[in-house]
Amino acid sequence: MPKILLSDDDVQLCTIIKGWLLLDNHNVEMVHNGVEALERLKISEYDLIVLDLGMPGMNGMEVLSSFRAHGGVTPVLLLTGQDSIQDKEKGFDAGADDYLTKPFHGKELAARIRALLRRPPAYTGTVLTFANLVLDRNAYAVVVEGQKISLLPKEFDLLEFFMRNPNRVFAPEAILNRVWAADSEATIDAVTTCIKRLRKKIDVDGKPSLINTIRGAGYKLEFLE
Repeated sequence: MPKILLSDDDVQLCTIIKGWLLLDNHNVEMVHNGVEALERLKISEYDLIVLDLGMPGMNGMEVLSSFRAHGGVTPVLLLTGQDSIQDKEKGFDAGADDYLTKPFHGKELAARIRALLRRPPAYTGTVLTFANLVLDRNAYAVVVEGQKISLLPKEFDLLEFFMRNPNRVFAPEAILNRVWAADSEATIDAVTTCIKRLRKKIDVDGKPSLINTIRGAGYKLEFLE
């Protein structure tokens, strides 16, 4: 039975959503503010997180950014009353997997949750592979074409982030929010420098770099033959 964390300050709506999800045989835990949601995420593991953006104290975007920055990879569905493209873009850049605008139908919410839960286990696995790279989170090891390489902690975190999100473009700001701690004083320059160092360690002579610069947009991990 999938375990879902539902965080929304609207207690009545939370109760309704929980009822919908129980009909789909989900195990649902409810909280009603962002601080409590983040505390739950520190001590428990979930198969899916549903976050409302407009919570007091700590909003859903802040919870999401902190969760991703500390290595959280659980799929996240954002709920919000804001439906502009800019707002959705901010949510996806911060690490959201899906976005649902209020008001919504229970069947649509349930369908989106089922789709997120069908993601392959490799998405949240500890051993990741891409092209000629193998990253083992538990062993804290990276292998390139059969040769183990040494990475600094932030280089490792950055590579893991890219390998969990291949073929997606991320702006430097989004990478900073996802890979560096929320209270870090790092800047965009730190992201650029770290990417340069990482390229030197994982790139193979005579082959295109796996981390590509998308002019005006950001960076993307992709395999170019």
